[in-house]
Amino acid sequence: MLLEIRVPEMGNDAKEAILVAWHRQPGDAVAQGEPLADVMTDKVNVEIVSPAAGTLKETRAAPDETVPVGAVIAMLEVAE
Repeated sequence: MLLEIRVPEMGNDAKEAILVAWHRQPGDAVAQGEPLADVMTDKVNVEIVSPAAGTLKETRAAPDETVPVGAVIAMLEVAE
């Protein structure tokens, strides 16, 4: 099963964020709670963590790219 990894709402009325860095690359195994990426707005930096254990299948945004809040930035394959 594939899970979408989205840019989270950050509670400061931000409509978009900048993807700072990926901590994992497609094909990497990840544990639940493990950091996947960092995003930032002008007011806050947020670490996006894996919601489940699995394999990072795809990234859809590059470092320094501006992405809307709620956008899918990666796909995670998890066992059903």
